[in-house]
Amino acid sequence: MQDLMEQLSQDLHAATTADQVEQIRIAYLGRKGTITTLAKNTDFSTLSPEEKKEFGQKLNDLKNRATTEINKAMESAKRSLLTKRKTREIDLTAPGNDRRLGTLHPITMTQMEIEDIFEGMGFSVLAGPEVESEYFCFEALNIPSDHPARDMQDTFWLKNNLVLRTHTSANQVRTLKRFGAPVRAIFPGRCFRYEAVDPSHENTFYQCEGLVVDENISVANLIAVMKTILSEVFRRDVKVRLRPGFFPFVEPGFELDLNCLLCGGKGCPTCGDGWIELIPCGLIHPEVLRHGGIDPEKYSGFAFGIGLTRLAMMKYGIRDIRYLNAGDLRFNEQFLPIF
Repeated sequence: MQDLMEQLSQDLHAATTADQVEQIRIAYLGRKGTITTLAKNTDFSTLSPEEKKEFGQKLNDLKNRATTEINKAMESAKRSLLTKRKTREIDLTAPGNDRRLGTLHPITMTQMEIEDIFEGMGFSVLAGPEVESEYFCFEALNIPSDHPARDMQDTFWLKNNLVLRTHTSANQVRTLKRFGAPVRAIFPGRCFRYEAVDPSHENTFYQCEGLVVDENISVANLIAVMKTILSEVFRRDVKVRLRPGFFPFVEPGFELDLNCLLCGGKGCPTCGDGWIELIPCGLIHPEVLRHGGIDPEKYSGFAFGIGLTRLAMMKYGIRDIRYLNAGDLRFNEQFLPIF
């Protein structure tokens, strides 16, 4: 047994790493280790009871001494490794870790800015489901199944008769049913339409619907809110035009167009003729108020749908809407918050 202990000491002295010490532990104290199997390899039939007792005591003593020596060697190997790590020479030629700060998406920044502006005017910021029922997306907005306006919005229908919302206007009646009147709220969010994609059209885009219902609301109130929004967003004079537009859920309806900031109104692939449709709006149709449980004889209101995606394009000088959904970090990293 003394020979085994001396051999163990030599092996541990030669070991330089924790892995090597672990292998020595397995070789001596493992299930099939030299010390562990010592009793199995001994013929106890040739020993007297006193000799068996003495052998057992020596074997236990050997196991305890071996365990102590192996634990000391393991601790020494770990301390040595830690010392090497602390004193390791720094390689100044090695490439550093790339830890770049991210930034928000242009649409996200635009939406946050719009929300701040409207909250400053007393509006609530609400949300609604992206998967809508036919009732809230169309019928409650005065667009029954046989209405020609259905053809204006190519849709993604689901197998359960629900639809990916084609506009955030679907939140109008939901909000009226929940809060009643008076109410001032906006609903920013993502919309979906099955249509051809070009520099100014996408099948997935963002809108910010607005809704105001109170007594004695007129077109003058609508125009005042639109002017406030544009002056706050662009922080400079911009040229706009207000023209008649048809939307079944407003009467009268208007199209607020922005003189393209990308080409200065000269015409480009993004705008076409120098103007880009930005904010469809109008006074809420009495039928929509009735669907929301509001008396149109007492209350009136206006609604608008700001194209957040197009607004971001004008604000940040983005000429192709497809860049915004491409997921290209090189594109997103160009933009830093400017508000």
